[in-house]
Amino acid sequence: MGSTAEKYGFRLGRLLISVIFILSGIGKLTSFAATAAMMSSAGIPLAKLALVITLFVEIGGGLMVLTGFGARYATIVMALWLIPVTLTFHNFWAFQGAVRMEQTINFLKNLAIMGGLIAVASKSRSVSAARATSGA
Repeated sequence: MGSTAEKYGFRLGRLLISVIFILSGIGKLTSFAATAAMMSSAGIPLAKLALVITLFVEIGGGLMVLTGFGARYATIVMALWLIPVTLTFHNFWAFQGAVRMEQTINFLKNLAIMGGLIAVASKSRSVSAARATSGA
């Protein structure tokens, strides 16, 4: 992969970007009913099923990014999943004042996270390809 700094910097980046997903997923899991109710009130159809899918994306995908196992695939799914999530839950254009500013910040944060996920996807290799390259 390159220099030691690049190798460890990439691992640190994977760790940092995975944390928001893993912790967010755990938070949703521990308040499943309340989260499903919030999703339902936001107009999400089949909110409990959507929440289960969300948990797989956030916790499962976060762990895949953290470990590097299937990170390329996980980050692509996570970035695509963030598109409707961002448009649904951070639609800043529908608000005024302080709420609009808060939703704008969350919208832009999600765009930055998508950028980080795309960067991880572009640098990640499969475990078998990494082993073949390193001779392991």
